[in-house]
Amino acid sequence: MTQRVAVVTGSHKGLGYAIARQLTQKEIQVIVTSRKEQDGRAAQQRLSQENIQVDFHPLDVTSDVSVQQFTTWLQQTYGRADILVNNAGINPTAQPEEASLLTVQLETMRSTFETNVLAVFRITQALLPFMKAQNYGRIVNVSTEMASLTSIGDDFFYPLAPSYRLSKVGVNGLTAILAKELQGTNILVNVYSPGWMQTDMGGSSAPFTAAEGAETAVYLATLPEGGPQGKFFAEMRKFGGAIALPW
Repeated sequence: MTQRVAVVTGSHKGLGYAIARQLTQKEIQVIVTSRKEQDGRAAQQRLSQENIQVDFHPLDVTSDVSVQQFTTWLQQTYGRADILVNNAGINPTAQPEEASLLTVQLETMRSTFETNVLAVFRITQALLPFMKAQNYGRIVNVSTEMASLTSIGDDFFYPLAPSYRLSKVGVNGLTAILAKELQGTNILVNVYSPGWMQTDMGGSSAPFTAAEGAETAVYLATLPEGGPQGKFFAEMRKFGGAIALPW
């Protein structure tokens, strides 16, 4: 089998769904994943109604058991994983206590880190052997401009959102460290901000669609050999192309 295989976490709706849909247009075999099987099957059915064929398997990236079961199934079914888009995440910003670092609840921060950082590490560590075996891989992590340490002091437009921000700072750090370790290989890992989108997380008043937010993810997931490594990208629509942000 020579067709590229892409795994998109949390892809039964919103940004993940849009990324999965666009990747199929690149003649890539896409595996849609979600914690709940009924959600994933429903997404698979919606795509099927558009004559878009994807595979589905349940995946809870916060669970060692679920990740192991998914990895075993992936090995038995495809024997490879070429692309990983770490999209699954949570954002508790709407909770009143997230308006200040002095009121944020430790348990909220802990659960946010579990999903947004440790789960990214867990699934990435599980799928990297597939990529190393063929010296090919594209890993795309979803972050936010709110996690740029360079601009946090001046981005008064954004909410403080300490749990969400700090978790995405962690994602950025994980990306930079992994890129350093993979330097010189054909496994490229980058992170990007999809911007404010019309999703469950972003709300209906957001200025852009999930499809627009997916564009940069698809670009990074299909980079040619020698493409950028360990960079933090803005959404492409913001600058009319792929522009790296300051960490």
